Amino acid sequence: MKQTILKLCFVAVFFAASIPLSLGILFAGPSKAGANEQLSRSPELVTDGEYNPDFLSDASDWLNDHFFLRQELITLDNQLTAACLHTSGAEDVVLGRDGWLYYDSTMDNYTGQNLMTERELYSAATNLELMANYCREQGKEFLFVIAPNKNALYEENMPDTGISNPRQDAENLHRELTSRQVAYVDLFALFDAQEDALYFAHDSHWNSKGAALAADAINGAFGNPSRYFSDPFAKAVPHQGDLYEMLYPAGQDPEQDPVYGSKLNFTYAGAATKPDSITLKTTGSGEGSLLAYRDSFGNLLYPYLADSFSSACFSRSTRYDLTKPGDFVLIELVERNLRYLTTNLPVMPSPEREQTLPQTVSGTATFTTAKGPEGYMQIKGSLPATADADSRVYLVCDNKTYEAFLTENNSYGAYIPAEETAEKLLFTQNGQTVQYALKLAN
Repeated sequence: MKQTILKLCFVAVFFAASIPLSLGILFAGPSKAGANEQLSRSPELVTDGEYNPDFLSDASDWLNDHFFLRQELITLDNQLTAACLHTSGAEDVVLGRDGWLYYDSTMDNYTGQNLMTERELYSAATNLELMANYCREQGKEFLFVIAPNKNALYEENMPDTGISNPRQDAENLHRELTSRQVAYVDLFALFDAQEDALYFAHDSHWNSKGAALAADAINGAFGNPSRYFSDPFAKAVPHQGDLYEMLYPAGQDPEQDPVYGSKLNFTYAGAATKPDSITLKTTGSGEGSLLAYRDSFGNLLYPYLADSFSSACFSRSTRYDLTKPGDFVLIELVERNLRYLTTNLPVMPSPEREQTLPQTVSGTATFTTAKGPEGYMQIKGSLPATADADSRVYLVCDNKTYEAFLTENNSYGAYIPAEETAEKLLFTQNGQTVQYALKLAN
């Protein structure tokens, strides 16, 4: 009897707590997403003219994501977890010391786990080398920059993981680029030399003063020196950290961002003006035009660069189109995403090469085609056998040989003249060049 009463009391308490949370939607509206989370869409009873058999489960998912005071309850739960268990209640956030927060996706880099393979590093460096050479041939200056993970610079506030071996991918790629004479700015060494922390404690990115330091380094590498970092920063403004918002979506972040003391003289040349817009175009007070491919670290970086050039185009696309205009070409990429360099095919004509063909054909490989820049077509395919870690890939087309980009999963891609036909595929295996006949996939 007592157990029955206890069960009934539990059910009553459960419904007493859940009913207000559900009915609160009618008065306050559904809870909104916190940080960058993706919430369930509103359920639809009928889709494409037919009854949706998943309507009830869709409605349940929607209610779980939008119930009244959802963000406040998540914040309270995570605050209690941090205070009592000294750990993070959000899977994407690592709880550090002295209130510092770190991005969980940087942990592999920090601990030296799941590092880029020898082939991945070779492919990333080769792709950057091809891009740099193309820009040089077009009379453009090329520069690659890695934005360091926060825990690669400020390890002292990380929790004790028992393993710490950060920067390996970045350092290995740096060595590859140095040997190939690809222009690169080492922001790790630059930030290490500063006494003050130039990243937010509650955000995964550098603050505005850290962005100024990076901008000076980029401008200096382009032969366009600036002094934004050494200029005074007049005040500070509230900043809602991305990691803080993931952990405490209803909280008010007490952290602040220093503000550059002088005026940055640039205007927007298009309708897009938000820092995280896919494309931003600006006109500034400097000289020369800049084509910059950047990620979220560019949100605080781009105003300095916009001020430094007469015109600039800032793109968040990971499909680097080098056929676009620009006297200077910048690719900025955060350390944790270095594999992106082998994920997407850059847009530029594949360079022609001299290559001796083997006497024998090892087999047949298939490829696909797609439209490329004007006058070119895209060729993509997978290698029919595992290439050597340091193997380049070539396409023979109408007795001309072109070097391809190296992409993930033992694949390749290239842009060749549209009127030519891809006939043969060359790469090295066990130190020997092998040849495969190419066939268009059905």
